[in-house]
Amino acid sequence: MAVVKNIKEKVHLPIYDSIKVKPEDQLGKDERSSTLKFFVDVQGKTKLETNLQSASLLPHYNTFEARAMRVVISDLPPEFPEDVDVELEELEVRDASGAAIANAEASVTTSLKRAIELLQEARDDEDGETEIDADNEDEVDSITPTGTSTDGTVVLTASDLEDAIDALERQAPPKEQLNPNNGSGTVISKLIYNTVTALYVGEKIMIEMPTWFFPAGAGPYSEAGKVTTHGEPSPTATFRFAEPIFIDKQQNFRVELEIPDADTLKEIQKIYGPLFIWVVLDGYMTRDVQ
Repeated sequence: MAVVKNIKEKVHLPIYDSIKVKPEDQLGKDERSSTLKFFVDVQGKTKLETNLQSASLLPHYNTFEARAMRVVISDLPPEFPEDVDVELEELEVRDASGAAIANAEASVTTSLKRAIELLQEARDDEDGETEIDADNEDEVDSITPTGTSTDGTVVLTASDLEDAIDALERQAPPKEQLNPNNGSGTVISKLIYNTVTALYVGEKIMIEMPTWFFPAGAGPYSEAGKVTTHGEPSPTATFRFAEPIFIDKQQNFRVELEIPDADTLKEIQKIYGPLFIWVVLDGYMTRDVQ
């Protein structure tokens, strides 16, 4: 359709971009810098991830008035990989009657996904333990001394599993995903309270504040004690600029989310997906009429 010359229309059309962590991947796999950048890399992304067509530029010769900015973080349950091994040694072995076999010890190797499933079972048990069959050749590496009966079970305690997972170091999930909603907080809290978000227009900082200053104003909401959200899910429950920030045609812009502390950066990079972090610039697009 042809463009109508010398006539523009002004529409409420927010622009957004995101960083995505795939299931079973960690944030640090692709994002190794202490600064997460938005609106900079938009190629190969779906409409769920961005609505920009060119990196750091508005479509065609449009202009934009940013009236508000929000940071939205997904609260999806993590999925852990099956190709990361967790090793446990010196585990108790019990016979078919449930009695401990004296001096018998087992070594177990399982996947991170399976280890976390076992950890949950152990935490749910009043004795803080779970069991696997001693004849499970896929997970039980060895039982000593040689010749010990394999008709019984191998015992895994919650503390054994936690220590083995923690020994993975970089591949271990952060405590917020390993023990969610149990005093250790959530991934959303980890991100908003440990990062600083800045909006750049033409290489000039227009605003820079800790991320908690930019509530999401979107997403699920619950009054239950085990749910964390980043602001009430209302478009008005977010940060609004005192004066609109104007982005001119063909003017570069971006948003940066910086993690200043090195130790916190290491923990955040361990977060497993699926995870989305969106930055939304809410405002009015001025464009050609067609």
